[in-house]
Amino acid sequence: MTTHFHTCTLCEATCGIAVTVDGGRVLDIRGDEDDPFSRGYICPKATALADLQHDPDRLRRPLRRAGDTWHEVAWDEAFDLVGSRLREVRGRYGADAVAVYQGNPSAHNLGLLTYGQVLFRGLGTRNLFSATSVDQLPQMLASFLMLGNQVLLPVPDIDRTDLFVCLGANPAVSNGSIMTAPNVRARLKAIRARGGQVVVIDPRRTETAALADRHLFVRPGTDALLLLSIVNVLFAEDLIRLGRLARYVSGVDGLRSAAENFGPDVTFAATGVEPDDVRWLARSLADTPRAVLYGRVGTCTQEFGGLAAWLVLAINVLTGHLDEPGGPMFTTPAVDAVPLVAATRFRGSLGRWHSRVRGLPEFGGELPAAVLAEEIDTPGAGQIRALITSAGNPVLSTPNGARLERALPGLDFMVSIDPYLNETSRFADVILPPTVHLERSHYELALANYSVRNVAKYSPPVFEREPDQRHDWEICVELATRLLGRGSGVLAGALGRRLPPESLLDLWLRAGPYGLRRGLGGLSLSRLKKQPHGVDLGALEPRLPGRLGLRHRRIDLAPRTYLDDLPRLRGRLGASVAGLVLIGRRQLRSNNSWMHNSERLVKGKQRCTLLMHPDDAASRGLTDGDVASLSSAAGTIEVPVELTDAIMPGVVSLPHGWGHGRPGTRLGVAANHPGASINDVTDEHFVDALTGTAAFSGVPVRVDALVVNTTHLS
Repeated sequence: MTTHFHTCTLCEATCGIAVTVDGGRVLDIRGDEDDPFSRGYICPKATALADLQHDPDRLRRPLRRAGDTWHEVAWDEAFDLVGSRLREVRGRYGADAVAVYQGNPSAHNLGLLTYGQVLFRGLGTRNLFSATSVDQLPQMLASFLMLGNQVLLPVPDIDRTDLFVCLGANPAVSNGSIMTAPNVRARLKAIRARGGQVVVIDPRRTETAALADRHLFVRPGTDALLLLSIVNVLFAEDLIRLGRLARYVSGVDGLRSAAENFGPDVTFAATGVEPDDVRWLARSLADTPRAVLYGRVGTCTQEFGGLAAWLVLAINVLTGHLDEPGGPMFTTPAVDAVPLVAATRFRGSLGRWHSRVRGLPEFGGELPAAVLAEEIDTPGAGQIRALITSAGNPVLSTPNGARLERALPGLDFMVSIDPYLNETSRFADVILPPTVHLERSHYELALANYSVRNVAKYSPPVFEREPDQRHDWEICVELATRLLGRGSGVLAGALGRRLPPESLLDLWLRAGPYGLRRGLGGLSLSRLKKQPHGVDLGALEPRLPGRLGLRHRRIDLAPRTYLDDLPRLRGRLGASVAGLVLIGRRQLRSNNSWMHNSERLVKGKQRCTLLMHPDDAASRGLTDGDVASLSSAAGTIEVPVELTDAIMPGVVSLPHGWGHGRPGTRLGVAANHPGASINDVTDEHFVDALTGTAAFSGVPVRVDALVVNTTHLS
């Protein structure tokens, strides 16, 4: 019996775990009491790592399709087939005929963040897609246009703030998002314990709102109007506090003019937020020395997500909180992504090219996932003919997944790098299954850049992979050598020598802010290996103007891209939404679509329910537990109704990631707890026109009584 120290990679909290193993089996997973960051905290998801490790449905060797059946093949045979078929498609139709979709688990995966990008970016295709465009893209665009680098995202200094205003986020459940923060509940309670305030603005009275001093309802899709009215009040009441960064800020007058006709009395009819509450928010943010406005997925995934992300950052600048203790700050990670990205062409871009069918813009070298299906099923020059999916399940996680489900069989060839035969990979010709969490080493290469403290931790694998298994990076190396050759450059050179990602990690650690410049005591991989619980590198510190990437190191408050989009927002002022609109929601024991094959996470009361206000239900003849028909322009699903006054009238909510039980999968537990997919009713044409980001919040829907269920949810 041995105990191994590792990191839970099932959400952004990155909690330290102690894994007890006996005879090749996980006996127990507990929080690591000596982890300097998480201090023993874990949420229910962490224990499910044992279920993933020992899941009988998990694939360990490649599968090849033969009609409607699958059979295992040797790795070399699988690699040869994939290489030859993808070369054939590229040779016949061009580089853009091969598309790539990357899911969000890539952010936790050292191999996919290194060699995976050599492969996927090296293909030279314009048809790159990822979870970015169904999540945080508007925030990355704001950082690019306003600060000069798309990965320079500020993080709430939650441990020192005295006012935490949370818009479109539920960190008590997510444990933070672009705010890596284990045990957010304790951190929120600590704000109130020291005399501070927590304010939540959301169409639902969330789990975070239950911990807050104040909750304000806001109509879905109107966050940008609310934020612009706050800006209006800041200027009207002379509450601008640029502080230390004043000399580096430009565009103040442009922003003042932009907000001039969006006062709180004007926006109230659209947002539902009382004018006095808007003025109180503006004054509180301006007059509280240590305050932060935090906006996340709900602000991004709506039809004005680009404008909303811009205004969140702008308000933090106007009130003097950006880069100050207690406000939104920037990390000093051991491996710093900002200079690494700045040295490449991926530091940011918008609209260098557009999608073939609908003309939505590229961002950072990727097209919006909302166009993936139409780029496959619309004939013509440039049509996608082959697809690589990696760590993603877009049938359940992108808008109108049903259309993508219909489009995938029309591909000439498809390969999935995935440990499961799931709702997407069932359409592949070949599945290449990588090792899973406890079988590979771990370092938070990406998310350490968004942590509420500077930390570094390396974990060796708990289990050595079997001889007939492959890591993600090994799969990508094999495919890259077959498709791209050995190439040149640091990554490609390492690829040619087949060096493990740890070799690159050690190089970056030594070259980083805590590395060789600090002499013999500098950080390196060998030193991290001697600290199995991780290393605390200290609290966040002011980093501006040094980290700004714009010419002359300026913070631009009024980029032309946003000003040109304001007429579209102005049109929303007079538009009334008849009927109901749909929003999603996060759940503590779930993370997108890939955690539902763990019995311990899906057992108990059904959680894939449609939250609905009692007044809306009564007008439709629905009671708690009834099964209803939920319809949109994209399709119709059947869902059980759960009544609650925690949801705003006129709004309904369904969680993300369900919709299992489709034929052809091998997910035994998930198939017994299928739920309904919210993305069977989201609309791929309902997007933020500025960024192409999918608008999951505020989807117009209709709810009708279908079947009365006498076994009520309660």
